[in-house]
Amino acid sequence: MNLSNLKPAQGSTKTNKRVGRGQGSGRGGTSTRGHKGAQSRSGYSRKAGFEGGQMPIQRRLPKFGFKNHERVEYKAVNLSTLEELAQANSLTEITLDTLREAGVIASKDRVKILGNGTLTVKLNVTAHKFSKSAVAAIEAQQGQAITL
Repeated sequence: MNLSNLKPAQGSTKTNKRVGRGQGSGRGGTSTRGHKGAQSRSGYSRKAGFEGGQMPIQRRLPKFGFKNHERVEYKAVNLSTLEELAQANSLTEITLDTLREAGVIASKDRVKILGNGTLTVKLNVTAHKFSKSAVAAIEAQQGQAITL
């Protein structure tokens, strides 16, 4: 094998369709565009969603719902997760940086602490939001729930 006899694998390449190169090519005349109409003309470009004059689907279906662009999404973190983190790393304080390093949240996530699970250690937790049950559980262990 050398450079002079290399060729691509069988069936991996196709030859281009050469249109508008005369009648002998088999694709002369209309150049595979059919007869007359907008699609046969040069410069034709179909509008997005155009269905040949038929009422397009985005106009046939009714408008539905509402999207609030001001909505803020929070990543939910349960007390059980905080308990595991605290016991594994013997922590007394949990911040957003602690959660990022542990891989619980992504870098730009906003965090809400939820009250699922039990807490057996005193923790000072810093987050964007807390549920009432989470605050109660943290304060029951003489910890603090610090809202950013």
